[in-house]
Parts: sequence; structure tokens; C-alpha cells
Amino acid sequence: MKAGIVGLPNVGKSTLFNCLSNAKAQSANFPFCTIEPNIGIINVPDKRLEKLEELVSPEKVIPATVEIVDIAGLVKGASKGEGLGNQFLANIRETDAILHVLRCFDDDNIVHVEGSVDPVRDKEIIDLELQLKDLETVEKKLEKNNRLVKTGNKEALKESSILKKIIDHLHSFKPVRSLDFSNEDKDFVDSLQLITNKPVLYLCNVDESSAVKGNNHVDNLKVSLKNENAEVMILAVGTEADINELESYEDRQAFLLDIGLSEPGSAKLIKSAYDLLNLQTYFTAGKKEVRAWTIEKGMTAPKAAGVIHSDFEKGFIRAEVISFSESKARDAGKLNIEGKDYVLSDGDIMHFRFNV
Repeated sequence: MKAGIVGLPNVGKSTLFNCLSNAKAQSANFPFCTIEPNIGIINVPDKRLEKLEELVSPEKVIPATVEIVDIAGLVKGASKGEGLGNQFLANIRETDAILHVLRCFDDDNIVHVEGSVDPVRDKEIIDLELQLKDLETVEKKLEKNNRLVKTGNKEALKESSILKKIIDHLHSFKPVRSLDFSNEDKDFVDSLQLITNKPVLYLCNVDESSAVKGNNHVDNLKVSLKNENAEVMILAVGTEADINELESYEDRQAFLLDIGLSEPGSAKLIKSAYDLLNLQTYFTAGKKEVRAWTIEKGMTAPKAAGVIHSDFEKGFIRAEVISFSESKARDAGKLNIEGKDYVLSDGDIMHFRFNV
């Protein structure tokens, strides 16, 4: 599961990516792993992991991670191959969620590709390119389906109806994620891998003075998003990068407090990206290691066990579960025995019994 950082050129995408990759305050004990120059595995900050480390004193601690991709800047005409358009759209199609960076600060020394700072316009530029690409995808699929409809294929007839609904919606300049589908129809829509169907978080890159409350650019963007089901986050990317350059944890905390923040914005963003991807964490704890495991929300105990090893799922017998809030209460009988139908809650501490 991975989230892609997108936006126009020069809005702060690469600075943000570098900032996330060097989040020293949260990840001092864990290495940042670069798979490719523009892909990073980034640790998810989690105070609960620190608490478990204190309780168990393990040999090692392994955090949950999220994959972040720094995608090339998009320009007008990307859907027709302008700039790095084809590469951009291919890369973003492979991600599971979008972190859309918008420039919300004024600085004459940093050129804006459109000549002025206007996050509402910038959002619309990228939205239009993504919608045009989705429209192209759906129209091709409809053309193929219509040939099957002529042969009397009932499934194709049903799919064509859904495709026409999507086309009408895209013609209204609206993203596919704002459409409602039945669970059955949703499976088909998901199979199309439409870019505007992916969940999105809008990240307002502001100057230091606007890091806490935002500014007029942020306010205007929020007004334009009132009918879109999307989260908006404020982050002073340049300031966060400066904070990361400081060597000691104490200096970084002092800098944050000085500008009115209780924790780095980058830490909040990583946690939001994790949530945006519909992910949650469960823990295993022992003397050898305390570890955070990543699963999709709604996963049952056998499936969650399979994340550790497929044999755990195949031979699942039962799960011993302690809620994180009850982690000190094992001796008080707070350990619950759960079966195959148990759906994990975020923060559960799990011990699986299995037999292969």
C-alpha cells in the first residue's frame, strides 16, 4: 500500500518527501529505507510502540511503515502527454492514495509555474488532467463493453450502465470518489483503477507564520472543497525541513514549541496517510521483539495472523487479545480469547495459536 505525493512543479513535493524521509524526532532508532530515488519506506510514529518497549524491554523494536512515492510534477496537458504527463499518470495509477501538495505561500524568489499563487486554480488544473485521463479510460472500456452488449451479454449491459454514470459525472468536472456505488458495483469500479477514485488528502504548504492557523490561501481552498469529502492539512514544509536539520531532539522540540506546534507536521501527515490508506496497526510483544504489524481495517484474526506468516492463517486455532488500553491488565484477567470471526481493533496486542 502506498501514497503518492502529487502537485504542480515547485510546490514543495520533493522538499516534503525529503522531510518525511528524515523525520528524526520520530524515527531516530529506525532506518529510512530508499528503494528507488523517489520511493521511501517511512516509519509511522506511534507512542504506543514506545510504551510497549518500556513494558517489555525487547531486544529490538520494529515500527509500522507506509510507502511514499514522490511523483514528477504535473503540468497542463499531462493527460495528452505534455511534460512528464504519461510517466506521472502511470505512477499515480499505481498508488493507493494521493497526497496533493498545494502552494499556499507567497515568495517572489520561488517561481510559480502558473505565474501567481492560487491553490484553488492549481487544484483545478490537476483535477482536470486526472479527470480527462479517467474519462479516456472509461470511454475505452465502454466501447469494448458495447460490443459485448450487442451479443446479449447481461453483465456487459450492467457494466455499461455504470460506465455511463461515471462518464456523466466526469463531464461535470467531479472526481469519481464523490460518486456513490453499491458494494457489488464498487468491485467493478475498483477494477478500473481510476485515478480520481483514489482517496485524497490536500496538503497546504504554507510559510512559518501560517503553520498553526493557515492563511487566506488555505481559507479559499477550504471553501472550494466544501462539497468534496477530503481532508485538508496545513504544513510549513520548508520550516519542517529546517527543524530536521537540527541535531538534538531537544532543539527540534524547542523549535516546534516556538512556532506553536506540539509535534512535527510531518508526523501528523504520516499518520494521516496511514489512515487514508485504510490501514491500522496491531502489535506483537515479546522479549525478542516488539513489533507493529500493518493490516487493512476490518481484517479478521486469521487474515491478520497471515500477515506474519501464511502458516499462521492456515492453521489458525485462536487468538489471545489484549486491548492496548488494557496492556497492563493481563494479570487482572483482561486477556480475551477470540476465534476466527474476531475483527481486530486498532492497537490490539495479539498472540496467535496455530497448528499446521
